[in-house]
Amino acid sequence: MSSDSKPSQRPAYFLAGLLGAAGVLHFVQPKPFDAIIPKQLPGSARAWTYGSGVAELGVAAAVANPKTRRLGGLAAALLFVVVLPGNVKMAVDADRRKAPKHWRAAFWARVPLQIPLVTWALKVRDRA
Repeated sequence: MSSDSKPSQRPAYFLAGLLGAAGVLHFVQPKPFDAIIPKQLPGSARAWTYGSGVAELGVAAAVANPKTRRLGGLAAALLFVVVLPGNVKMAVDADRRKAPKHWRAAFWARVPLQIPLVTWALKVRDRA
């Protein structure tokens, strides 16, 4: 890449697509998301599921738009940090329920996956 060319925007569009798809899933298939909402949070799990779906859709839109991409990338990184407790809860619940071993491994694998997601979002922010 020459010094006067812009970096590829593909990572931003892929991140926006990932967030958008996840946001839509919160409305199409809310039950799995309801199950990972910590009981300590006030209100209904479904309200949190829908609220987080709206947040993901909003962040996806911000990342997709070049004018708001810098803020969107930061918001995506923060969102990936905020959902970490839900991912931990999902893994702990699978252990308690004695879910099949491969499912438990997959749920625990999601926890450290937040690190590359945060890194990706911050790179999108920095390249905006």
